[in-house]
Amino acid sequence: MDVSSAFPRYAESDWRKAAEAALKGGSLEALQSKTADGFALAPLYGRRTGPRATRGRAGPWRVLTRIDHPEPGDASAQALEDLASGADGLQIVFAGATGAYGFGLAKGDAAALHRAFDGVRFDEGAALELDLGVDAEAEAKGVAALIARSGARLDAVDVSFGLDPLGLLIRAGRSVRSWPEDARALAGLVASLKGDGFRGPFASADARAIHAAGGTPAQELAFAIGAALSYLRALSENGFSPEAARDAIAFRMAADADEFATLAKFRALRLLWARVEDVSGLAPRPARIHAESAWRTMTARDPFVNVMRGALAAFSAGLGGADSVALLPLSQAIGLPDAFARRLARNTQLIELRESQLGFVADPAAGAGVFEALTQALCEKAWALFQAQESAGGLPAALESGEFQQDVRDAGGALRRDVARLKAPITGVSAHPDLAEAKVEVLPATPVKFEFAGEGFAPPLEAIRLSEPFERVRNAADCVKARKGARPRVWLAGIGPASRYPRRIAYARELFEVGGLETSTGEGAADAAQVAAQFADAGTKLVCLCGTDESYLASAEKFALALRKAGVDYLLLAGKPPYEIEAAWRAAGIDAFIFVGCNALDILEEIVDRADAAI
Repeated sequence: MDVSSAFPRYAESDWRKAAEAALKGGSLEALQSKTADGFALAPLYGRRTGPRATRGRAGPWRVLTRIDHPEPGDASAQALEDLASGADGLQIVFAGATGAYGFGLAKGDAAALHRAFDGVRFDEGAALELDLGVDAEAEAKGVAALIARSGARLDAVDVSFGLDPLGLLIRAGRSVRSWPEDARALAGLVASLKGDGFRGPFASADARAIHAAGGTPAQELAFAIGAALSYLRALSENGFSPEAARDAIAFRMAADADEFATLAKFRALRLLWARVEDVSGLAPRPARIHAESAWRTMTARDPFVNVMRGALAAFSAGLGGADSVALLPLSQAIGLPDAFARRLARNTQLIELRESQLGFVADPAAGAGVFEALTQALCEKAWALFQAQESAGGLPAALESGEFQQDVRDAGGALRRDVARLKAPITGVSAHPDLAEAKVEVLPATPVKFEFAGEGFAPPLEAIRLSEPFERVRNAADCVKARKGARPRVWLAGIGPASRYPRRIAYARELFEVGGLETSTGEGAADAAQVAAQFADAGTKLVCLCGTDESYLASAEKFALALRKAGVDYLLLAGKPPYEIEAAWRAAGIDAFIFVGCNALDILEEIVDRADAAI
């Protein structure tokens, strides 16, 4: 039976006609959105064809968990529990690593490593991803020696050593050696590890720091491809055949909750690297790609939402072709995660793989219009950025000039502006906050201190968390409550009955709660003197006028003057003022306006500062 024959067939013209009717004369372009790289995402795509981007190994992606406890004995307990509870491998994080985020193994000497991995069988199929710190060479050698002492067959151990001197350069902004010296040292260490019997991969083109600093997907891809080519050249020019050099290289990327961008980014990485292999005279082989959920999207407020972000990150990276995925536990931005947070991170992936069976289709996005279009656009943009690096002498030269890092910082600044204006809302922080959120426990561990060595050559890229500015405002409001026994409050004064503008009241209430502020709503009145009299019982001197656009035009100035006379210290209005009237409203006493697209962060910072002084 042809099931499709039971349903009516609709053409794209039918959809457009229905959409135009729903928009009531509005343009279909209003349904488009733009990515961080400036690509327009259309509301509808037809089926497309494009090159497949499948992972190298058959079957689902591997579930990795982080081992980042500074104390070796506790790190050992974490590793054994994770492996016994379903993890396919371990991401071993050293202090100062790209993915350390304040913690990580504090020591890489033989005794500390022996304690940290006591009881772990290295040759029983578990995948190991080394996330090396500031002393990367010694740490890699230390792990290699530990595995050798364990008696495991070295060629049977699945370990990606993660050597990434260019990644260290952009994080440190300083270098101990010149790039030619770094290249020779990398080749020497890879040759030594390979000579011992390890099969690798040994070097990692790691773009997580680009994402963490606010970079766009195309910038991440350009860095990853540029770093991988630099390592390919470093090894090929120092004793390795092109094929052996290629096989020694793996990739690491960040995955966030933007399903379209993340899934297309991982697909694009495979296609871009295959293109580099092709022009280098190599027969393309699927690269090994590890994914980690994105640090910049982690929140310290309402942290359980991080579980959903992690689920989307794993979904998108896994379906995009990642070979392995590690999720940051929900409390990573608060402190060192406990066993409960780690279990949720681990089980999120296990549910996706073992219950939802997400990993058993190779390249499931192939043929889907939006993913094919976005993958192609990312390939084109990233390739152009990569070619610009090559024109400048390759990625190492581009990093020394600092131009690439500045482009990433510019992208991060634009992203932070969108966050401040709520154009990029963060659930649980800048959207739908919970003033009564439950406290999350973390382990009693002190962040590990470390220093980058060498001479400075360019400003480093610094990891950001997008929610942090809003969390600082919430923390300040909480401090006011702790000191003075009351949470800062804003009184919503209505021009006319509140039933006429419920959405505006709801918008104002949620916006103030984003800053940790409580709200109370007045009865509303058509007379300014009446509202001024109601203010006497408000219990705060922070007031926001709410009403309809029509009532503002008729009465906003009168209400503002009356409330100021009654003793209001700071007066806002919920709505965007017409350009020709704004000056008059401000002259009447309105200090600020809240509306979709306003700089909510600046306004909340000002309100909380004033609330502290007013209570």
